[in-house]
Amino acid sequence: MINYLCQDMRSSARQLASFLNATIDGDPDVEVTHPSKIEEAGPGSVSFIGNPKYEPFAYTTGASILVVSNDFTPQQPLHATLLRVPNVYQSLSTLLSHFQSNGHPSGISELALIDPTAVLGEKVSLAAHCVIEQNVSIGDQSILYPQVYISHDVIIGKNCILHSGVKVHAGCVIGDEVVIQANSVIGSEGFGFVQNAQGQYEKMPQLGNVVLQNQVEIGANCTIDRGTMGSTLIKYGCKLDNLIHVAHNVEIGENTVIAAQTGIAGSTKIGARCRIGGQVGFAGHIQVPEDTQIQAQSGVMSVHPEPGQKLFGSPAIPYFDYLKSYAIFKNLPDLARRMRELEKRFKS
Repeated sequence: MINYLCQDMRSSARQLASFLNATIDGDPDVEVTHPSKIEEAGPGSVSFIGNPKYEPFAYTTGASILVVSNDFTPQQPLHATLLRVPNVYQSLSTLLSHFQSNGHPSGISELALIDPTAVLGEKVSLAAHCVIEQNVSIGDQSILYPQVYISHDVIIGKNCILHSGVKVHAGCVIGDEVVIQANSVIGSEGFGFVQNAQGQYEKMPQLGNVVLQNQVEIGANCTIDRGTMGSTLIKYGCKLDNLIHVAHNVEIGENTVIAAQTGIAGSTKIGARCRIGGQVGFAGHIQVPEDTQIQAQSGVMSVHPEPGQKLFGSPAIPYFDYLKSYAIFKNLPDLARRMRELEKRFKS
């Protein structure tokens, strides 16, 4: 039987301070049940001030607890208890994780279909209409939401969360603490075709897999193609936004982050700690060095091997070169008009 965890999430300021490493200004026993935006918060909620422009709300909010920086100095009386922390946004992430645990499915639904050869770890949760094929291994405390499909010979690590509609195709490997948001497809066939003598395109078999290392997060509606041979590899700590396509045999380095609607063509290798904006397009078979930053809507055809570059434009060039070029480009109509006037004067 499946249950959705509905444990009491009531927490006191004292309890929150203990795992946020915060100091308390106010009542340590005041209790909250949920987080809220500061401008909408009411009694029993916890909120925060991370940006000075929201400080006026601190004096009018109904929140019972506010997370603030250590150097926050109130200019008016406050009703809320303060939790003072060194880094507000980092503490906010920890706080939201604390409340997020409410609502995950727990247990194995009688409507889940599990092959007898599958191996499930301790406290694995499978919601309704999950399908687990032959020789699948799922690690301890992993959670699969409704309608997740796991094909044969897949390995899933510990403490993973696969949201509704996720599909993981045959032979793929998912590490520990991986999160895959709704409707993403891991291990779909890559775009591989060969043109025959009649000009028709014949399908090239895609025999590889996808490997997601530990602590990777994949957004909603992403597609990560299996390798033609070998693996499409997304390394430790990578975070992918929604609506991203990763083609066959791509490799993405550790702790790289990629924003929505980016497309990466086959066999491209992206280094560690890169930061890639939305709607960036990568040509195939190129290498992007580590610590590269790429502005949104850029088209990357080739990259100099030097690490730490900032790129912009299509084709992408060094970021500040693009800004200088654009400053000229946007003035071209006026420059052309002035040129015509000079030509007329010269002729006269």
